[in-house]
Amino acid sequence: MTFDIIDWGILAYPKAWELQKKYFHEMLEQKRAGLPTANYLFFCEHLPVFTLGKSANEANLLVSQARLEAEGIAVYKVERGGDITFHGLGQCVGYPILNLENFGIGIRQYVWQLEEVIIRTVATWGIEADRLAGSSGVWVAGKRKLCALGIKCSSGITMHGFALNVNTDLRYFEYMNPCGILDKGVTSIAQEVGKEISMSIVKKELTCHFEAVFCGK
Repeated sequence: MTFDIIDWGILAYPKAWELQKKYFHEMLEQKRAGLPTANYLFFCEHLPVFTLGKSANEANLLVSQARLEAEGIAVYKVERGGDITFHGLGQCVGYPILNLENFGIGIRQYVWQLEEVIIRTVATWGIEADRLAGSSGVWVAGKRKLCALGIKCSSGITMHGFALNVNTDLRYFEYMNPCGILDKGVTSIAQEVGKEISMSIVKKELTCHFEAVFCGK
């Protein structure tokens, strides 16, 4: 099994959302017609934006609409699971659009494997990250969230994905209760290692570990 790896670069959130839905619905139609489906992994960075998942509590956004407008930050309600999250420059966002049947896995195993990709990737910089019981994503010391996950899956076809903080400006996370969690912090690879990290190297490591975890390469 192989992936088409496509880097969208810096892309406005609405455009990335539109493209995701295009690929997602095309794959749904192919699957329902009994046709073979491809597997995609899209990388991008977004300008500052907050997104609210299906179970989001809007009270977890802590700043006013006027403040958001003054800083040019949009808010979108989207169809992924989870609560509120932030996307911004210096964050590596990954959107895998996959047919899980191609890999013989269900949604729980899919989430576990996404987390495994992130855990292996950040180990490149000596970061010991892990899962946290009761919460999705990848954490450092069980206290600092390094990567958020939010997934939509229909008929085994996935969209949305993960947001790995690489060189992210973490002050934006003060504008919300990340993922609705009140007693944990947020971190980035750069924060953990004390220096800026090459985004291109992060993407190469993610690709390598994605293929290893999902395809056994």
